Amino acid sequence: MSHTKAGGTAKNVHDSAGKRLGVKRFGGQTVTGGTIIVRQRGTRMEPGVGAALGSDHTIYATRSGQVKFTQRQVAKFTGQKVRRTFVSVVEG
Repeated sequence: MSHTKAGGTAKNVHDSAGKRLGVKRFGGQTVTGGTIIVRQRGTRMEPGVGAALGSDHTIYATRSGQVKFTQRQVAKFTGQKVRRTFVSVVEG
């Protein structure tokens, strides 16, 4: 017989608030300088012309214009080519 009273278990009960990541301004939308376009963990998307990368990998507009998403093949250090998404802010 067990000498320990039944106490139950409490596994996997910790939870944290969502971080509200994702695309904040979509393609074709007009933005001004400083507007956050994408919040992300790591560089899933990369900044193009008219956009910059923040210290937490946030992509933001450096000038006014329209948001444009493009995909390009980029060569990695090993020579392998991968498809990357670039976020740009173009005149318009």
